[in-house]
Amino acid sequence: MLDFIIVGAAQAGLAMAYYLKEQGKNFLVVDKESEIGASWLNRWDSLTLFTPSEFNNMPGMEFPAKKGHYPSKTEVAKYFKDYVEEFDFPIQLNTLIENISKESDHFILKSPQGDLEARNVVIATGPFHIPYTPPFSKKIDEDIFQIHSNYYKNPDQLQEGKVMVVGAGDSGFQILDEVSKDKRGVYFSGTTDVKVLPQEILGKTLWWWFTKSGFLSFSRDTWLGRKISNSRQPVIGTPVKEILERDNVEPVGKTKNAEGELIVTEKKKIKDLRNIIWATGYRPNFSWIEGLELVKNGYPEHYRGVSNIEGLYFIGLPWLHTRGSATLGGIKKDAKYLSEYIIKNERN
Repeated sequence: MLDFIIVGAAQAGLAMAYYLKEQGKNFLVVDKESEIGASWLNRWDSLTLFTPSEFNNMPGMEFPAKKGHYPSKTEVAKYFKDYVEEFDFPIQLNTLIENISKESDHFILKSPQGDLEARNVVIATGPFHIPYTPPFSKKIDEDIFQIHSNYYKNPDQLQEGKVMVVGAGDSGFQILDEVSKDKRGVYFSGTTDVKVLPQEILGKTLWWWFTKSGFLSFSRDTWLGRKISNSRQPVIGTPVKEILERDNVEPVGKTKNAEGELIVTEKKKIKDLRNIIWATGYRPNFSWIEGLELVKNGYPEHYRGVSNIEGLYFIGLPWLHTRGSATLGGIKKDAKYLSEYIIKNERN
């Protein structure tokens, strides 16, 4: 019987492991992947962080790069591996937790590799669960190559011919930038009315300004925090206007429907597509946790990671407490709060 099981071995789970080890808890970190850092390594090849290295420090260990450097996905994965080695966390990989239930004073976690038991559980699986594509994507002719951004690696995956990138978030515009550099015909589907923030302002990084202004510290429970969390997030560091003005890029508005080889958008009916990249986000999935109360967006009801089920905690969710909760360097504040909450309630 373990004190804690942490489900998920990326930044959220590892930050929580750091504080549980500090407390001397008997715990195990489990992850469905075959290696530490896989959640980053599985993303597209050219991905880099928006945050410079000095703002990516996990608790107890600084990110090993010079100030102002924007790390690649492989650098982040190596940092995680070094982090695990430095603190010698107990890790069990290749373990997919399919069901969690509570019986009297402990939890049972079921996986194909066997059942695990713990008095407490921390869910650190992040917000990226089920890649979302619109239902009409199933009506598109199979000769058109479709891929979600979750599985996109680089333009070599694509067929010859025109491509459409769907989605107006950071991922959508970064991928649009990449696939439109080889001069192939590219349609962009999504709103073009987005706010764009540069990575540096007046010689200081954007995250320096965010930190100094307190932008990353506004709680989701405050008026300003609610306003920020409910507004469209700006695109950071990608030259959206320049990309959309390229000769081979054609904005077509939102995609409305499809049938066979015909793709219907707000501005055009497209019949010459060979590829579609869906940068259309994710849907949360917590159905595998019995008795969990969810809110309307499908995420768990909680206060700063403390759920409605005694002994069950969450970390690494978007806006768990502040905008900084979703950042590599901001996760330690949430992990520290949860560890202090645990100590306080044990004493009571």
